[in-house]
Amino acid sequence: MGRLKIEMLGTSFTIQANEDNQYLEKLLGYYQRITDDVKRIDSIKSPLQVAILSGIMICDELYKEKQNKIALENGESVAQISENSLDSDEIQRITLEMIKKIDKVL
Repeated sequence: MGRLKIEMLGTSFTIQANEDNQYLEKLLGYYQRITDDVKRIDSIKSPLQVAILSGIMICDELYKEKQNKIALENGESVAQISENSLDSDEIQRITLEMIKKIDKVL
């Protein structure tokens, strides 16, 4: 069982998980790289927006990987899989629209 102290986006807390410390550090490092990329988007201002967009980007990666796995299991080629994927500009556009809608509600 591992413990990980998280200090980012203006908050600090410690978690305990059923994974070892090294694995938890790798996950946190990956998430920090994603949040650093998101912070470079001019329209993203608050830590909450950074966290939400980072989570959406990670969900997008996971979803695409699952779709690729299903497609490969069904015998589709890599070219067919690529045709069905959204490009990063389209994902960013959709995500920014979602953030604008969230801002209106908040």
